[in-house]
Amino acid sequence: MPLYTLGINHTTAPVGVRERVVFLSDQIESALQGLIQVTGVTEAAILSTCNRTELYCNLQSLSHDDQILGWLEDYHRLDKKDLQPFLYRYMDQSAVRHALRVASGLDSMILGEPQILGQLKSAYQDAEHAGTLGRELSRLFQHAFSAAKQVRTDTSIGANPVSVAFAAVNLAKQIFENLSEQSALLIGAGETIELVARHLVGGKIGHIVVANRSVERAKALAGQFQGKGIGLAQIGDTLPDSDIIVSSTASPLPILGKGLVERAIKQRRHRPMFMVDIAVPRDIEPEVGELDDIYLYTVDDLDEVVHENLESRREAAVEADRLIQSQVEDFMAWLRLQDAVGTIRHYRELSEHLSRQALTKAKQMAKQGKPTDEVLEYLAYTLTNKLTDGPTRALNQAGREGRRDLLEAATILLNLDEKES
Repeated sequence: MPLYTLGINHTTAPVGVRERVVFLSDQIESALQGLIQVTGVTEAAILSTCNRTELYCNLQSLSHDDQILGWLEDYHRLDKKDLQPFLYRYMDQSAVRHALRVASGLDSMILGEPQILGQLKSAYQDAEHAGTLGRELSRLFQHAFSAAKQVRTDTSIGANPVSVAFAAVNLAKQIFENLSEQSALLIGAGETIELVARHLVGGKIGHIVVANRSVERAKALAGQFQGKGIGLAQIGDTLPDSDIIVSSTASPLPILGKGLVERAIKQRRHRPMFMVDIAVPRDIEPEVGELDDIYLYTVDDLDEVVHENLESRREAAVEADRLIQSQVEDFMAWLRLQDAVGTIRHYRELSEHLSRQALTKAKQMAKQGKPTDEVLEYLAYTLTNKLTDGPTRALNQAGREGRRDLLEAATILLNLDEKES
């Protein structure tokens, strides 16, 4: 059965398109249950982040490609013309290679970033919990995790601290000469926001406020950095005192609107505000960027910022791709082996059945007092006859039909040496 990946990412679609196909965390399980019901889908997993949404499937045949695309369009209520130009598809070996490159950070906006591996592991766990993984897709994910570990161990792909969080803080340093005089408002409490906080603290930020739907979680994260934790409802009160705003939540609707930011700017007497919206869907209304004294960046804008930090990773990426190609070949060899497993199992079961039959008869002869030599000769003759009967008849038929390919295959499979025959 073919492995298949259907996806959209930062290289194929702008954030305005990507945010329309995001699967929120509370949607994943039901989405997986829906995807596994699509005709021809035997295994399924969904990876959905701010930079990519990908469906990983094992199919009965590639003819079911259109059904998966149709399901994605129906789930997000999109027309084909709005989605298809931005999609990519990978099959079999290409799908395997893509999964390994994603896990290793080689397909990320920031080359070699480590966060994607954790996100892929979460996608694997979600699919495992939903019961939509089988042998082949499960093995693919495990192989991808192993390949990512080898890439990080054997290359310098992760030598420098480059990430979306790092890029956001780096850009803030370009706008504000001295971060120690600035106050930062971080909206969200996930891994990305935590990384932003760590980089800001490393840059000697003056003060940090963390806002989250869960006040307890906001306080817990802020406490790590001697900051203050608040609820989302308090953002309006905090915004006028915030020079740097970084937002990364899973909210389906914007958290910061143009009106709220406009009021904050007036209170600040038009002192500039630097904003980074890492979320998909976006947390900050795009119209906010039209305001004077506002510097608003999305995840797409960060691509230019991080470009200069990636040169040292490019050579490592070439080496990493060589390692991945070797890992792809290993996985494809395992996959091909699975085609033979059923045949091997059936052949062994048949041989064992014939052996038991002959042994039972030989034991009966021994109990009847037959001479040992006669019993052994019967056993040897019967086993030889039963085990060679099927292959002999097939070889005779192949000879009559001139099937030289089958005769040559039999020489290998039966470990024969034609020179001695």
